[in-house]
Amino acid sequence: MSNKMKTHKGAKKRFKTTGSGKLTRRQRNLNHFNEKMSSRHKRRLTGPTLVDPADESRIKKLLSS
Repeated sequence: MSNKMKTHKGAKKRFKTTGSGKLTRRQRNLNHFNEKMSSRHKRRLTGPTLVDPADESRIKKLLSS
């Protein structure tokens, strides 16, 4: 009997797959110490960015269900 791979729930919450199969993630440095950061800097960090190709295969393995 073969066991199914389960989706890693932590990865599921952090990464989304685009239509072409690439992975997006949130940018770092927006959780704390934001008071001293300029609004321009905080604005620049909003919105998703792509996962580095070197890490993509590892994360896709976690997301495979």
